[in-house]
Amino acid sequence: MTALKPRAADTAAELLDAELGGGVLGSRYRALSVGIVSVVLLIAFEATAVGTAMPVAARELRGVGLYAFGFSAVFTTSLFGMVVAGQWADRRGPLGPLAAGISAFAAGLLLCGTAGTMWLFIGGRAVQGLGGGLVIVALYVVVGRAYPQRLQPAVLAAFAASWVIPSVIGPLVAGTLTEQLGWRWVFLGIPPLVLVPLALALPAIRRMASGPVTAADDDPAAVRAARFDGRRIRLALAISLGTGLMQYAAQDLRWVSLLPAAAGAALLVPAVRGLLPRGTYRAARGLPSVVLLRGVAAGAFISAESFVPLMLVTQRGLSPTLAGLSLAVGGATWALGSFVQSRPRVEPYRERLAVAGMVLVTAAIATAPTVLIPSVPVVVVAVAWGWGCFGMGLVISSTSVLLLKLSPPEESGANSAALQISDGLSNVLLLATGGAAFAALGGGAVGAHVVPAGAAEQSAHAAAFAAVYVPMAAVALVGVWVATRLGPRREVVVPV
Repeated sequence: MTALKPRAADTAAELLDAELGGGVLGSRYRALSVGIVSVVLLIAFEATAVGTAMPVAARELRGVGLYAFGFSAVFTTSLFGMVVAGQWADRRGPLGPLAAGISAFAAGLLLCGTAGTMWLFIGGRAVQGLGGGLVIVALYVVVGRAYPQRLQPAVLAAFAASWVIPSVIGPLVAGTLTEQLGWRWVFLGIPPLVLVPLALALPAIRRMASGPVTAADDDPAAVRAARFDGRRIRLALAISLGTGLMQYAAQDLRWVSLLPAAAGAALLVPAVRGLLPRGTYRAARGLPSVVLLRGVAAGAFISAESFVPLMLVTQRGLSPTLAGLSLAVGGATWALGSFVQSRPRVEPYRERLAVAGMVLVTAAIATAPTVLIPSVPVVVVAVAWGWGCFGMGLVISSTSVLLLKLSPPEESGANSAALQISDGLSNVLLLATGGAAFAALGGGAVGAHVVPAGAAEQSAHAAAFAAVYVPMAAVALVGVWVATRLGPRREVVVPV
């Protein structure tokens, strides 16, 4: 329970910050804030732009059959990077993993942009994923160490806002570069820009958040946290390999695929149990439920969102551009939700905000497939998804704030890694499950026509989409209950 007590360092920082009258862009934090938000901005732009260039890259490199691995390689290696970053940051501070992560991210982009074969391209994507895993966890540790608690929600809201512009213009810029200069420049154009956040953020991090947390000799938990844990690294390797096997099995629906699926599950289950907080699976109150909620919310929402453009193009006849624009408003509403949760006056109601956010997420997922009914206007999806993204802004940022609040300084790296593992792992497992159900009900034939010609065929395709949305809505509904367990158990005082 020591994490719930005010920390002396935080108190001193808040007093100094109050005297200086500065916020996240005040003189004390300006360089750090601009630098780390710029890092998130670059990662967001790459994440939203790469999908536009990937089909062209796969065709030119004669690797369309390996297309999915261009995405899964990023996730698989990022899981390993997250755990390494947590260990590294807790032992040495976040400066090392952040610098290494940005360097690896840039190196992966260069490998992709210069690749002559699809396998070399996939290798570059794997290096990118490793760098991204290092960076995201290191950034959370920086926020936990460098900023007082009253400013942390605002910084995390800025992270979310950094995705707004890339989500809108990223595909457009990537498409223009691909058509005018070639797909390689989508990757080669970003590494030079990494120098800007490095120049701004690293000196400030060295000054404000570097070095290990000093562990008291009489605190065994703190002393253990400051040591390198080889077991966690081995578990990270197991979770990365297990995830890769599960992804491969989900993409190849044959009986023989049961073998890699079983091997992947055998690696994943013990590894995840060892890397997430005790009690996560049963939604124990406090930190375990915070970590579980992050995975439930992200996995259900992102998995459902992945099928929205395909549903609108194939079932309602929209162009890919219009289908993408139907989700564009979500970037703004997500940032708005993050901004709302960052206001100091709502801090006492954070658990209620998370519950409300999950209700909105559940409603959005359940509403989206109603456009399979021809009489339902397509705009319903845009409206529902806008509200769903607002809910995600409330939930995702709140889980980040609560994680930092509930984590002792010497455990912030490991706990941040657990949060990101829950997020990423649930994404890939739920997406793989939804994709397998979609394919099993004939979803693979959806793209044969822009709009199905016959009513029977249209009904069959609607069932394939329903096989994705109904389970994801059920998972999100479970998240509503998990959101009620983020705080400690309230003691009931019985008057004598």
